[in-house]
Amino acid sequence: EKIVHCKEHQQVALEAARQSLVLLKNENQLLPLKKTVKSVAVIGPNANEQTQLICRYGPANAPIKTVYQGIKELLPETEVVYRKGCEIIDSHFPESEILPFEKTTEEQQMLDEAVAAARNAEVVVLVLGGSELTVREDRSRTSLDLPGHQQELMQAIHATGKPTVLVLLDGRAATINYANQYIPAILHAWFPGEFAGTAVAEALFGDYNPGGKLTVTFPKSVGQIPFNFPCKPSSQIDGGKNPGLDGNMSRVNGALYSFGYGLSYTTFEYSDIEISPKVITPNQKATVRCKVTNTGKRAGDEVVQLYVRDILSSVTTYEKNLAGFERIHLQPGETKEVVFTLDRKQLELLDKHMEWVVEPGDFSIMVGASSEDIRL
Repeated sequence: EKIVHCKEHQQVALEAARQSLVLLKNENQLLPLKKTVKSVAVIGPNANEQTQLICRYGPANAPIKTVYQGIKELLPETEVVYRKGCEIIDSHFPESEILPFEKTTEEQQMLDEAVAAARNAEVVVLVLGGSELTVREDRSRTSLDLPGHQQELMQAIHATGKPTVLVLLDGRAATINYANQYIPAILHAWFPGEFAGTAVAEALFGDYNPGGKLTVTFPKSVGQIPFNFPCKPSSQIDGGKNPGLDGNMSRVNGALYSFGYGLSYTTFEYSDIEISPKVITPNQKATVRCKVTNTGKRAGDEVVQLYVRDILSSVTTYEKNLAGFERIHLQPGETKEVVFTLDRKQLELLDKHMEWVVEPGDFSIMVGASSEDIRL
């Protein structure tokens, strides 16, 4: 308690929780919510969960500050109501992943109470996802949809017409197609640890501007797996671009959220890419520079990403490889120069003799806000 759980380490834990938040959707700038809101309904199986969100491999004596507690502390003057709505998994899990079951009387009552609370609130914070019950090294899933009755709870809350923010506490990608289509704002917090509630509440109400980016690809369906980044050319065709030619008209294509994706409450402009020198030998280094400007009204973090593509190679290589990334903090109107170094490690490939070589030729250098959002 004295060493591991000292005040300095608690600050590190809180900062780690803040920096790992990824804003997935923010339609019509619903977020950040106004602190002047009169009433908030905090709903969902992860909204006030403590025991099932403590991951192992180390001391975990302190109780987790829940999202419900975090919002209550941040808004002492506001009426903050909590309803569970449903459990993480239902009584028939995992069979319920492939077959619908009738809800028990207790399950229906929990759902009804949550809907009633949502109707009486100005805004709803819906906290769903997974926990120790669904995410562990011995917990493989049949589906990547939200488990149990969580999807039904989300649809019932959406039907109330109240402004709703979905917060996901989960350890893996989820096929949240319904939320992406209908819920105006989505914040992924992963398993943020002891100060989960503080970090999430700060982000929801504007004290912190989320700047994290996805380190995994979110598929639209479990049927797209393996769906990964980086990928080989044409291994993951997007049928939307050329549906008549790629032969994949009978399946859903493309990612729900791509590798490196993440939004912010502000906007960033990229400019002035420079590569020096433009021609190198295999053992020389090249420097890639660019400028990033915060063009919005709030301070925020941007994770600037460098990608490389070998244009012509003796073996098939990835469409683009992550060659570096830099997280920078910018005040409104501020510009910073970001500098990356390229050496043979980012340019080499495993040839047909299974040897690492840098082949002569051209390489495409890309800088962007995600693997799909290339700016320069």
